[in-house]
Amino acid sequence: MPHRRVAPGERRGRRSGDPLENRIVCEGFRGTWWRLDPPPLERRTVVLADGQLDALTAARAHLGNPGELLVVARERVDETLYKELRRFSEGRPARPGRIWLTTSGSAGRPRLLAHTLSSLTTLAAPPAPHRWLLPYSPGTYAWWQLVALSLAFPGQDLVTAPGPRPDQWLPVALAEGVDAVSATPSFWRLALASADPGLAEFRPRQITLGGEPVDQPLLDRLRGVFPSARVTWIYASTEAGACVVVHDGKAGFPVEWLERTDSTKPGLRVRDGQLYVRPVHGADGVPEWIATSDRAEFVGGRVVLSGRLGQDQLNVGGLRLSAGQVRDVLLAHPDVHWARVFARTAPFVGSVVAAEVVSDASEGELVSWCTNRLPGHAVPRFFTALDTVPLTTTLKSHLNKAARRNG
Repeated sequence: MPHRRVAPGERRGRRSGDPLENRIVCEGFRGTWWRLDPPPLERRTVVLADGQLDALTAARAHLGNPGELLVVARERVDETLYKELRRFSEGRPARPGRIWLTTSGSAGRPRLLAHTLSSLTTLAAPPAPHRWLLPYSPGTYAWWQLVALSLAFPGQDLVTAPGPRPDQWLPVALAEGVDAVSATPSFWRLALASADPGLAEFRPRQITLGGEPVDQPLLDRLRGVFPSARVTWIYASTEAGACVVVHDGKAGFPVEWLERTDSTKPGLRVRDGQLYVRPVHGADGVPEWIATSDRAEFVGGRVVLSGRLGQDQLNVGGLRLSAGQVRDVLLAHPDVHWARVFARTAPFVGSVVAAEVVSDASEGELVSWCTNRLPGHAVPRFFTALDTVPLTTTLKSHLNKAARRNG
C-alpha cells in the first residue's frame, strides 16, 4: 500500500488549510503521522477492513474518484452479510460518488444504504479545529460522519481507539492530545463505571453522544467529570442521517422543534407515541417521512426518546409497563452506571420485572430506590450484577432488549 511517512510531531493540515492533510493516528502506527496515497477507486469497491488503517485508506481514496465504495469491519461480516456483499459488488452499474453503509441491525437484519460525502457531512460551516477520538467500527454511519468531517474540513484530526475500554483508549487519547470524542452513551457509561484515574487527566472540549437514548443523569455526570466540555446529543440513523442536534445539556429536544416548516432543517413529528423524521441528510431513496420505531414521550416541555417500540413494552401479570421507564429510574440512582430491564418468566403471574446492572449499590438499596418511585408491579424482582458494561461492535448495549428468561 503506497504511503508517505511524515516526521512525528510535524504539523499537517492547519497551515495549508487542506483537509486531506489532516492527521490520522492509527493503532500500529502511534507516534508517526501517515499521509496515505492509495490507488484510485474507479468502480464499485467493497473493503472488508481488518483495522482502521484499511478503512481510512479506502475512504481517502474515494475522494474525487467516480466509483462506489462500501467499507465494513471484517468482524461484523457473517456468512449472510458476506453473500449480500458479493451480490452488491457484482450487481448493477456503479453510481458515481456513492458511499454504501450497512445499518447496525438494531431494528432487524442489517441493510445496505447509499450516501454521499455531501449527505454525510452535515455541517454548513467549518468547525473549530479538533483532534477526534475515532472509536467506531469502520464503515458504520457514526464512523463515516467523523471521517467525512475530517475529509471536508481542515483541522479535524482523527486518532483511532484501540478498543472501547478506557484502559485501551485513554492512554492513546492523553498521549495524542485528543480534545473531542464522539461515542455512544454506553461507551461513556463504561468509562465512568471504570473510575479509571486517567479520566481525571482527560480534558475534552467536545463530547458528542449518539446511537442510543441519553438520559439526564448521564448528561449531568459527564458535565461533572468534564466541566470544560460542550456536551452534544445527536439523533441520527443510517437511513435518515442526522436529524436532531442538542447542545443545552438536557435530555431530549424542545417540543417547539416539532412540525417545523423550514425545509432546510429536518422535520420532526410524533404520532401515536412514535417519532417521525423528514430527513435532509438521508440516504438515497428514503421516503419523505420516516417512521423511526423510537418511542417518544413528552416530559417537561421536551420530547424524550425512551427506547424502541416493540422492544420497550413488558407485560407483567397482565399489566403493561415500559422497560425504559424502569431503566431510567435505576439510572437515576447515583451508584448505578448501566442497567437493562426485561421480563423474566415466573410461576402463577407469568412474568416479573428483572434487571441487569453495573452498580456499586446493593440489591436491597436498588429495591428500596425503585419501590419509592415505581408502582409495585414495575419494581424489579431479580437483579443480576455485571462486572462491566456489555458493548457490541457498534458500541451499543441494546438497552431496551426485553429478553424473557426462564426462572
